Amino acid sequence: MKFDHVIHFIEETPEHAVEFWKQKNQHAVLGGRHENWGTLNALWYGRDSYIEWLSLENRQIAESAAHPLTKLLLHDRGGFGTVCFRVESIEELEGRLTAEGFQTSGILDGSRRTSEGKMIEWKMLFINEDFSDRLPNPFFIEWNEPDDERFEGLLASGVIAPADENRVLERCVFGVDDAEAAGRKWEALLGGSLQLANCKIEFRKRTGPKERLEEVHYQNGEERVLYEKGIYLI
Repeated sequence: MKFDHVIHFIEETPEHAVEFWKQKNQHAVLGGRHENWGTLNALWYGRDSYIEWLSLENRQIAESAAHPLTKLLLHDRGGFGTVCFRVESIEELEGRLTAEGFQTSGILDGSRRTSEGKMIEWKMLFINEDFSDRLPNPFFIEWNEPDDERFEGLLASGVIAPADENRVLERCVFGVDDAEAAGRKWEALLGGSLQLANCKIEFRKRTGPKERLEEVHYQNGEERVLYEKGIYLI
């Protein structure tokens, strides 16, 4: 299991997100449209993970989609939402989590159409929950391509710039009411450790009004960037 991406809800458009980060000399790009969910996104890649800035395009579609991410987006509106971890076999993961007593969504199909018209597809797994100001569970993804092929394709298309290969995610810091209890639960979800091959998960006493991801740290991150209620160290 590896860290895959951060979901950061934004109230502005993906175009505005791209422009904001380009002014920071960062290679953010437009992602595409989730036609069945009423959402669209912008993306910012590092070597082995990425940030997804997700915004609402069509509220009526989002409300009728009954999808966990659109439900969380409609609840939160803005700020860090949740995080995603990628696995090689989402069927095996579902079997393990179910055996350990977690109630899951079952495996869901996902797709988005890029601005060039290409359809990208994947499979997802969520933990069933009602969203509130408590910390949402992470979710899981299995891409329809091996990591190396997907990376090479993103590099060839210009979604990933050569400089992005040097941006390495170090840790994600979550603010919660009970750091010890949150750590135990996520260790179970992630298979026994909060230290993954490409990211460390940390919990601390929350500083905001609700339990959420609070900071995203990249290696050698010296600049503190506040964007749409989220903090990045880049």
